[in-house]
Amino acid sequence: MEIGSGPSSRHHPQPSSQIHKVERPPKQNVLTEFQTVIKETFFHDEPLRAFRGQRSHTKFYLVLQAIFPILEWARSYNLQKFRGDLIAGLTIASLCVPQDIAYAKLANLDPQYGLYSSFVPPLIYACMGSSRDIAIGPVAVVSLLIGTMAQNEIDPKKNALAYRRLVFTATFFAGVT
Repeated sequence: MEIGSGPSSRHHPQPSSQIHKVERPPKQNVLTEFQTVIKETFFHDEPLRAFRGQRSHTKFYLVLQAIFPILEWARSYNLQKFRGDLIAGLTIASLCVPQDIAYAKLANLDPQYGLYSSFVPPLIYACMGSSRDIAIGPVAVVSLLIGTMAQNEIDPKKNALAYRRLVFTATFFAGVT
């Protein structure tokens, strides 16, 4: 059998009624075209579309849902999902407790700060995040880097309070960005 002789290679003419010509878009001035490009670049999904034509209390609830996705999925959360989440949480916690204490030591901090860093960020993300599968918390490289960099600025033994403030500020801004 030759290449090009099979049934899929035959040319099937289409009726002209199914062919649509696309015209060029109307000419815009430079400012309008620039605004369109910026809008499509930064707001390509039109995040405010859901708010159009809604009552004010509905808009308020939609804004809350956008900020706190937990309000959307909590309605369908049930005991079976909780049981699975509890087992997963206890399993992860059994690994995280010693690991996060070690990460705090790498950053020249007291052990309780490692435990705080493994508990607070996931709790905040559970309320404000939208991904179902994500790992949040301290990591060895960042703990080591922040400990080394902050120690170059402030001695953790001489001025522990200023050192903690510097580390907390750095981790806050690293987490925000």
